[in-house]
Amino acid sequence: MQQINDRSLNLNNGPKRKIRRYSQEVIIIDNTLEYLRESLSNYIENDMCQQILAKMEANKYANEEKFVSDLDGEEMNYLDMVLENELDYAKNVQNDIRVQELNEVYEQLF
Repeated sequence: MQQINDRSLNLNNGPKRKIRRYSQEVIIIDNTLEYLRESLSNYIENDMCQQILAKMEANKYANEEKFVSDLDGEEMNYLDMVLENELDYAKNVQNDIRVQELNEVYEQLF
């Protein structure tokens, strides 16, 4: 039986392989902003709503804090009104998750 020692064991005898590393852009979708987007879709006929939705699409905000910080006063006032209506509706149908998600945006407004 042949003895194997460290000198006789050479694992680098085979062909060299190239290792390619791919960087992938990972987009994290904030659930809070998705709930907001869905709520705003109920008001799509309004010009201010369309303006806010266009801003959301153009900027791909990471979270509600960054989104709200980019709103102007008129947009904030409109969103305040929409969120009050949407929160009332979500409470009436006892959709606690929706209430929680929309409330996260509402708390950022003022």
